[in-house]
Amino acid sequence: MNELGVRLRPVEESDLSVLERIVKDPALSEPFEWRGFRNPQEQRRRWERDGYLGDEDSLLVVALPDGTFAGMVVWRPAGGSAHLGGCFNIGVLLLPEHRGRGIGTAAQVLLAEYLFSVTLVNRLEATTEVGNVAEQRALEKAGFTREGVLRGRGFLRGSWQDGVMYSRLRSDPSPS
Repeated sequence: MNELGVRLRPVEESDLSVLERIVKDPALSEPFEWRGFRNPQEQRRRWERDGYLGDEDSLLVVALPDGTFAGMVVWRPAGGSAHLGGCFNIGVLLLPEHRGRGIGTAAQVLLAEYLFSVTLVNRLEATTEVGNVAEQRALEKAGFTREGVLRGRGFLRGSWQDGVMYSRLRSDPSPS
């Protein structure tokens, strides 16, 4: 637990309506993360298949003390098998009304602690767009180190965008 009372939890059936809204409404993931419309029925199928806790990728809900769905954190193996340890790519998406209050930082700290405690992973990576200064600050507060700019990293909003790479190693100190 943290001072904001933010916690991570598995996806529940009642969360599926929010996940469906995220794939239907660009405003929920703008200005940086919108990647186009997706099949909203896939949200239920995925939950029924593995509860969003799979070998290829996983998702936990970012919940407030009252249980409110504030966003989600995700992770997937980077360039290899999750069973071999190595490296995970992580990400966070908060609903607009929950941004700018430290919830994203708290969620990323919790995710790192969780992954370092239940997996063999040694390195967590997170990338964000060069213009997403708020996310860059959140990652730094969560104990991640800026490694550099990745030119032409992702295709968003009709053009190739540069990204910024951050990492946190198992041996790095936890943020205070």
